[in-house]
Amino acid sequence: MFGRRPDRDASREASPHDDAVRLLARREYSRAELEARLAAKGHAVAEIATCLDALLEQGLQSDARFAESFIRSRVSRGQGPVKIRAELGNRGVSRELVGAALAECEASESLDWYELACQALTRRYAGPADSPRERARRERFLAGRGFDFDQVQHALAHAWDS
Repeated sequence: MFGRRPDRDASREASPHDDAVRLLARREYSRAELEARLAAKGHAVAEIATCLDALLEQGLQSDARFAESFIRSRVSRGQGPVKIRAELGNRGVSRELVGAALAECEASESLDWYELACQALTRRYAGPADSPRERARRERFLAGRGFDFDQVQHALAHAWDS
């Protein structure tokens, strides 16, 4: 039969720990994401909390590790700090942890948001704007990518400097 694993006993339900480990084997998850996914699978809230605490103690789940991985992923896509903060917040990562992870990433990888904004702009547009309408389009593009006002202004002024 398709979709069934022959080595798994059909009468045995997967524990929250089994489901969580299976999810974490694919990628990092925040605690809130794991909690929501396990609840969607029908596990009891008390079992989920116990399981997530155990995973944290074992080092299998870490919001800090998730935040670092998420930031690296989004930086490689050319996204800015405003958008990254918002997305991590939506995924249940605390503001303090997000701030610490961003600061650590900036320090360890010598990340320059101004330079990243310039790179994102030059990848999207061949040259500077020749009309106010085109300038506004470039500003909206960078703001949508999550760059703040200063970073947008810097990129518009210096993106095509050689």
